[in-house]
Amino acid sequence: MTRILGLVLGAILIAAGGLFFLQGIGVVGGSSMTNTTTWTVLGPLIALGGLVVLLVTLRRSRRR
Repeated sequence: MTRILGLVLGAILIAAGGLFFLQGIGVVGGSSMTNTTTWTVLGPLIALGGLVVLLVTLRRSRRR
């Protein structure tokens, strides 16, 4: 159960970070996040956090 939760959470964070980045640079419009430097910076950081969660989850499941 913990492995599935880690994988889902990591995937959601990667997708959300990618979306936030694309909104920040103006590729995806329609929100107050469009063309905002804050989301251009935070998006990749959120996606990187998701990647870390995913890798830690996969690494822990291999050790057992």
